[in-house]
Amino acid sequence: MDPADFYTGIVAELYGPLKSFSQDPEPYAAFIQQAGMPALELGCGDGEPLLELRRRGLEVDGVDSSADMLERLRRQADEQDIRATVFHQRMEALDLPRRYQAIFLAGPTFTLLPDDATALAALRGIHAHLAEGGTALVPLFTPAPTPAEQIGRVRTAAAPDGAELRVSVVAEQRDETARTQTSLLRYERHHGSDSTIEERPWIMHWYTRDQFEKLVTTAGLTVTEVTDPDGKPAPDDATGLLHFRLQTT
Repeated sequence: MDPADFYTGIVAELYGPLKSFSQDPEPYAAFIQQAGMPALELGCGDGEPLLELRRRGLEVDGVDSSADMLERLRRQADEQDIRATVFHQRMEALDLPRRYQAIFLAGPTFTLLPDDATALAALRGIHAHLAEGGTALVPLFTPAPTPAEQIGRVRTAAAPDGAELRVSVVAEQRDETARTQTSLLRYERHHGSDSTIEERPWIMHWYTRDQFEKLVTTAGLTVTEVTDPDGKPAPDDATGLLHFRLQTT
C-alpha cells in the first residue's frame, strides 16, 4: 500500500493517540541551526516535530503525501496559533517553489519508500531542492522482526469522545533479499455499538550502508558524515539508527 493511502481515515485518526514514541525536536533543531535556513521536513505527517520547531522561531516548511495527516497538522497549528507552510506532495516527486539550506526527515521515514527506485527518485528530489552549500539529514535503520509473542498484542488509547482506539500487528512477512518487511496492522475504533475495523499492510524497505551510499552517489549527492542520533561518529559496522548527512557533489 502506498504511504499516501496508508495514512488516511482511521489510521490518521489513531496515529497521534497510539504512536509508540514522540520525536525529540532537539537533534533537528540543532541540525537546522548548524546547516542554516530555510529548512524543509520531508514526511512531516501531523506536525511532530515541525510545529515545535516553528514555535521556536525556526523557518521550516513541511511536505507530506497524506492529505489527512496534513489536515491534522493544520488544525493543530491553528489551535496553537503557529504559522506553518506545508505542501501535499510525494517525497519522490518533489516540486517546491524554493530551495533549502537544510532538508531532513524526523526519524526513519525514508524506510517507508517501497524500493530502491523510489528511494533514488526521492534523493534526486532532495538534490534538486538543496540550496548551494545546503545539507540533508536522512535517518535510516534496519527494522527488526516483530517478536512472535507481540503478534496480536493490542495497544489501546481513548479518543476525546470516549471511543476506545486499538492497534495490533496481526501478521508479518520479511524478505531479506528484497529488504522489505510487511506488517499487517489492524486498526480499531469502538464507541458504544459503533465499531470501525480496518487492516492495512505497512511496508518498510531498508538498506545496507553501502547500498544507500551508492544510491546517494547516483543521485548526485555525497555522504559527508554518518553519526548516531546523538551526533557521535558511527563506525562502519554500527547498527541501529544512523543519521546520514548529504551534500551535493
